[in-house]
Parts: sequence; C-alpha cells; structure tokens
Amino acid sequence: MTIVTPPPTAESPWPVGLLAGKVRDWIDRLGTAWVEGEITQWNSSGGNVYGKLKDLEIDATISFSIWSSVRSKIPADLKQGDRVIAAIKPNFWVKGGTLTMQVFDMRHVGIGDLLERLERLRRQLASEGLFSSDRKRALPFLPQCIGLITGKDSDAEKDVLRNAQLRWPSVQFKVVHAAVQGERMVSEVTAALQRLDADPGVDVIIVARGGGDFQNLLGFSDEGLVRAAAAATTPIVSAIGHEADRPLLDDVADLRASTPTDAAKRVVPDVGEELQGFARRAAESA
Repeated sequence: MTIVTPPPTAESPWPVGLLAGKVRDWIDRLGTAWVEGEITQWNSSGGNVYGKLKDLEIDATISFSIWSSVRSKIPADLKQGDRVIAAIKPNFWVKGGTLTMQVFDMRHVGIGDLLERLERLRRQLASEGLFSSDRKRALPFLPQCIGLITGKDSDAEKDVLRNAQLRWPSVQFKVVHAAVQGERMVSEVTAALQRLDADPGVDVIIVARGGGDFQNLLGFSDEGLVRAAAAATTPIVSAIGHEADRPLLDDVADLRASTPTDAAKRVVPDVGEELQGFARRAAESA
C-alpha cells in the first residue's frame, strides 16, 4: 500500500530530510541523459576531473565531476574549449544538500559534425543575402579613428597598431579588448562590436586575432555574432587569420584580411606613397 504524505503546512511542516529525500527521488527518476556542450573548465585533482559544460546557444552552464574510474575510459586529450557529448546523471546528496552532475561517458564532437553544422548555417545566412557583395561597404580612404577588437596584449593588437602607425603616424585607435576564444568570446566580441558601431567617431572596425585552432575559432562563426556584424552601420574588417575553414565573420565582413598585419595595410594608406603621388600629379599638371 502506498503511503501518501500530506502536504506541508505552517502547522505541520515537513522535516528537512523528508523534503531532501523527495528531491533526491525526483532527480533520480531523470536517469542518465546525453548532452552536448563546450568544456569551459577542466581541473584534475587526485585522478578525478571537475569541470563545467556550457550550452552552445544560450547562457546556461552545468558543473560536472568525472571520477577516476571513468576518466581512464574516456579520451585522454579532452580539454577546455572542446565541444563534447557526455552521458551525465544528476545526483542530489541529501546529507550536504548539493546537486552534482556525474559523468559516465564523454566524447569529442567530430570535426566533421562541426563542419556540417557550419556549412548549414553558412547556406542559411547566404540565402538571406548577408554575404552578398552588394551589401558590402567601401572602407574610408583615410580613417581618422579605427576601432580595434582584439585580445589584450596580443600579437594581433601589436601588429595592427605598429603597421598602421608606420603607414600613417597620426591615425587614432579606440581599442576594445575582448576574449578571442573560450566561453566569454562571443558575448565580449559582440558587445565590443556594438559599442564601437555606436560610436560616431569610429570610421572602421577591425576584428583581429592571429589564427589558431579550428575549434577555438568557432566563436567567430556564432550566428548571433555574425548577425550583429551584418547589422552594423560601420564598415567591418575581419582579420582572424585562418585560411582553411574560414569563420563566417569573414564572409559577412565588408573586407576580409588574411592577417592582422594585412588588415592594417588595407585600412590605412601609406603616407609616403600618397605624398609621392600628390607630388607626381602636381608635376604633371604644372
């Protein structure tokens, strides 16, 4: 015979243990679920792994544990930044009142799967006209102020600043530092892009990173970021520096540069060459 527990009231409250047991039993009924996400934290301790897994689309994260007995059976090269699928079982610990996510299996999402998804999104955005040459804007001949989005103290930042200032010493920059890989990358780059686009003093925006691993660059193909770039009114130069499997930001940008150095050279004219040209035309018209 099933015993029905009457609902708690102020006069007849449940013991903490009863509520905790009900929570545990309800969570146990969820069983094991396969989930997909990006590893944003991966810390090893005593043979176990404690990490975090982030949703690929929305701002949602779970913490997980991998015990040493399972760790020895999953790929040894798993690390922060990887996209994975994992068999996870939620467990509620009654004594401590905590919820844990125990991993029983974890696997890489194959590059082929990622490329297939990327290609589907590429076709969708292309069908909407976001990559059309008709919507691409010409860069200003002599930008007075360039917005630069890049990693703090990165080689990409140094390359853009140095090469631009060598060509036109008086050019000004507004630099916004952002994560260029990892869980904060999409939100920070998108926010930086919108901030610089809203600044009337910025004539052109360069998004720069010096190449990198394909999976670490997937954020530059995020649909939200790509659509934010398409909606911008300021010309955008993509300088991600990845020739193969190029990010979608390259396709929606008004200009794609092969490297940060190339971006500087294509955005800023060479003052010496321009002065020589003026002098030559003046001489020809005299």
